[in-house]
Amino acid sequence: MTTYKPTLTAKLMYRPVGLASSLAGGLVAGAIFKQIWKRAADGDHPDPPSALDRDYSFKQVVMAAALQGLIFSVVKTVIDRQGAKTFARWTGEWPGE
Repeated sequence: MTTYKPTLTAKLMYRPVGLASSLAGGLVAGAIFKQIWKRAADGDHPDPPSALDRDYSFKQVVMAAALQGLIFSVVKTVIDRQGAKTFARWTGEWPGE
């Protein structure tokens, strides 16, 4: 593996790209989580629980939070990685360390 230190210009140019991709990733991950929860949940509770929702058991709240965290992490990683690869392809510089 080659050691590479990005230039300040590459870091600054990538900032808006990284921010936009993070926002898009959050929206995509949220939509994926809601669809998965809707399909997995019973008909009485189609919306995912919040920590303070008394209609759900502790186990359901924790499982929903774990699933949501997993989905957000995977989507964010995929989007960040693909964004960095695309940026490097367009500019010839890798945006991060």
